[in-house]
Amino acid sequence: MKEKLQGFPRRTSLRQLRAFGAYVKAGSVSAAAEALGLTPPAVSQQLKLLEEALGGVPLTVRERDGVRPTEAGEEVLLALGRIEAALAECADAVAAIAGVDRGTVAVGVVSTAKYWAPFALAAFQRHHPRVELKVRVGNRTQIIKALAAFELDLAIMGYPPDDQPLERASIGAHPHVIVAPPDHPLVGRPSLPVAVLAHERFLLREPGSGTHAILRRLLESAGIAVAGDAILLPGATEIGSNESIKQAVMAGMGIALLSAHTVASEVQDGRLAVLDVEGMPIVRTWYVVRRSDRRALPAAQALWQHIVREGPAFLPRLPEPLGAIRSAP
Repeated sequence: MKEKLQGFPRRTSLRQLRAFGAYVKAGSVSAAAEALGLTPPAVSQQLKLLEEALGGVPLTVRERDGVRPTEAGEEVLLALGRIEAALAECADAVAAIAGVDRGTVAVGVVSTAKYWAPFALAAFQRHHPRVELKVRVGNRTQIIKALAAFELDLAIMGYPPDDQPLERASIGAHPHVIVAPPDHPLVGRPSLPVAVLAHERFLLREPGSGTHAILRRLLESAGIAVAGDAILLPGATEIGSNESIKQAVMAGMGIALLSAHTVASEVQDGRLAVLDVEGMPIVRTWYVVRRSDRRALPAAQALWQHIVREGPAFLPRLPEPLGAIRSAP
């Protein structure tokens, strides 16, 4: 039976909601109490009052490694995220009314963008030293989830979701290439069919990352087996970061599809080589996005305008022939 919350009763308090959020995040009452500066009995009492206020609907399920929110619990967490976002907006709005050039902006950055986005953010801070930036780096799925929970004022990513009310602005072209060690047998061979790659050992990002999704679609278009989010290649190895994948490719462990912006310097100095694969590079677009149903306060608006205006200048310079790519379609 689907759990459904009928709205928060008046006796539900912010203290109860924050106790619940800390409990889910920490995984235990004692850890939540430590994070909140309360005693474990105090946290247990707040959790009990919250469930009672919501009609006794179970909000969590105990698992081996902690607790997992139920469907009803997920709704409570989303509500808590909206409340915290509204309170933060209120504080920043009061500061703006007072004529103070300050505030806090929560920025999400997909991990592929960490090679250039910090430079754009640093340039903004030089002009707005009293604005605090809280930067969260994660894969695409993690950043999308944070946007959905109202935890971010804006995000820099390559493939915005369509199931959220988002405003987006393009920053520039985002090409993806397949790289190999310079002595790989396929290096220098022209117009390689994608099907040839089925026999290679691929180094993959985890499902949920943008590059994993792009590689999956590329292989699927060539008739190479995929199943859901899984890429069915013999010997494929999943590695959790672009930097580790680059090092593994340079060490000769395999080949990989990566953002050209993450490998620009290694290709330029000859530590990596780009394979000439038919249909490559695959060009996507860098975007800055924000929720259209959330008010943009002055600091967040200033950062948005800075990234739209100045962001393209921070994209890495690409070696030829990739350097010929100037803008995304």
